[in-house]
Amino acid sequence: MSYLDELFSVAGKTALVTGAATGIGRMAATALVRAGATVMIASRKGEDCIRVSGELNRLGGSGRAEGFAGDVSSEAGIAALVDKVKARTERLNILVNNAGVSWGAPLESFPYHAWAKVFGVNVTAVFHLTRELLPLLDAAASDADPARVINLGSVMGTQPLADDAYSYSASKAAVHHLTRTLAIEFAARRITVNAFAPGPFQSRMTAFATATEDQAKHVGGHVPIGRIGAPDDIAGATLYLCSRAGSYITGAILPIDGGQSVQHGLTLFKE
Repeated sequence: MSYLDELFSVAGKTALVTGAATGIGRMAATALVRAGATVMIASRKGEDCIRVSGELNRLGGSGRAEGFAGDVSSEAGIAALVDKVKARTERLNILVNNAGVSWGAPLESFPYHAWAKVFGVNVTAVFHLTRELLPLLDAAASDADPARVINLGSVMGTQPLADDAYSYSASKAAVHHLTRTLAIEFAARRITVNAFAPGPFQSRMTAFATATEDQAKHVGGHVPIGRIGAPDDIAGATLYLCSRAGSYITGAILPIDGGQSVQHGLTLFKE
């Protein structure tokens, strides 16, 4: 095995990626499967997860995927998902809390129930699922190779930007803070906890703005680096944080946003 292969290897690791039938979750799951991990893919639409896992297994990577239904929007749904994971493995090296929902509406008509729904999936489920899977994460953790948790934040949780998605942006800021809180609590258990803070990527959630090539180009024009995110951008970050290369990183909010987290319109003296 070459130095690079050994440093960034996830071969033989077992992972769970929630909400992985589409978008960023699928990108992360694809990277892990292609790089040799056994990946459980769960979302509310179990048939989609089964189909996607078959597609990933046909890519010819050295890992494998298994898809099944898992709904993190309720306590009962999380308990059922934990049971399914425990039936398949006794140890979990990697947990990617990717499942998320959004809600957009003007300030004047933004509905009360959109806060509980969005925070329930984006924040409460991240805490509760991670806590319930701790025995499996503990079983996989070691000094040399910690277990890994990656939570899905957003550039909208870093920048004061709502774009009519008030509960979403607030929930992602909460994810970032929860990530830091759990990182310090779990350090002694040899479990790292980090978050991705992506900018725009093509996904079901952003389809209204990125579905076509022209739309993606238009949105990419607002990004300092000039484009929207690509699958390999998520793949590289995932393999970095989940391999030996990332074993000393915890509590990080990793911007994968082409520079949007440092973008602003302020100028003082330069015209």
